[in-house]
Amino acid sequence: MPVFKTPFNGYSVKFSPFYEHRLAVATSQNFGILGNGRLHILDLSPTPSPTPISELTFFDTADGIYDVAWSESHDNLLVAAVADGSLKLYDLSLPPQQNPSRSLPEHTREVHSVDWNPTRRDSFISGSWDDTIKLWTVDRPTSVRTFKEHAYCVYSVAWNPRHADVFASASGDCTVRVWDVREPGSTMIIPGHEHEILSCDWNKYDECLLATGSVDKTVRVWDVRSYRTPIAVLAGHGYAVRKVKCSPHHRNMVMSCSYDMTVCMWDFMVEDALIGKYDQHTEFAVGIDMSVLVEGLLASTGWDEMVYVWQHGTDPRAT
Repeated sequence: MPVFKTPFNGYSVKFSPFYEHRLAVATSQNFGILGNGRLHILDLSPTPSPTPISELTFFDTADGIYDVAWSESHDNLLVAAVADGSLKLYDLSLPPQQNPSRSLPEHTREVHSVDWNPTRRDSFISGSWDDTIKLWTVDRPTSVRTFKEHAYCVYSVAWNPRHADVFASASGDCTVRVWDVREPGSTMIIPGHEHEILSCDWNKYDECLLATGSVDKTVRVWDVRSYRTPIAVLAGHGYAVRKVKCSPHHRNMVMSCSYDMTVCMWDFMVEDALIGKYDQHTEFAVGIDMSVLVEGLLASTGWDEMVYVWQHGTDPRAT
């Protein structure tokens, strides 16, 4: 299976929505505490090769990069969330010296999460440790709107895949909020966990289902039509759940990674929900993704500076 070693600590990995062989990896020096960042653009070899992953290009930043999102409308465009409070847009069709094509320096603290709107494809959102969320469009040099209700860091933001105006945010204030950009404030507050919520993601087949991951070591699945209690509590991680990702191919499947260094696959509708556990990382596993274009193709990255790409059910370390 393809493996790639980065010079810095991995933070986020995302498959391209246009090319089944391409992915982006966001990294930060010194575990993201202090130092530079690097955004890697990697290509998978379509056939067995001595180098199953090759680096197409990379971009250096003066501060760590915590997240990355591909454009849903342009195959060469992506946006990075940077520790200096900025978002940086990169265009792979431009010469390296012309990148980043734009820098958007509005957040006053680290930008921890960014998500591109899959429905209204000219817009994206960012969540920051300054407790705010900002809405952006590619044609504007400043944000369209700032959402400020969370009482602590916003760790994760995610657009609803069916509703162009609806997104969710997860915060260290132990709540998940659901927002509609047409409304003046959040439309729903879910007190989802008793500890900090580090991640959230919408189900790709049911626009009412939302998954969350928390410092309490659990993944929880919520129905926003009746959110007093979760419809599933997935316990199996030994430490905080850093990221959750809902499958683009299976309604009931959720992927998670944790500070316990493992990546887990869950089926939240069955009693024995844990259907796969991968322990390839030797440090915190903090970034995961599932390919939209290739069913069962998974990727992970972590503080061990490794990027793994593998098929669900196989050993990520197998060569």
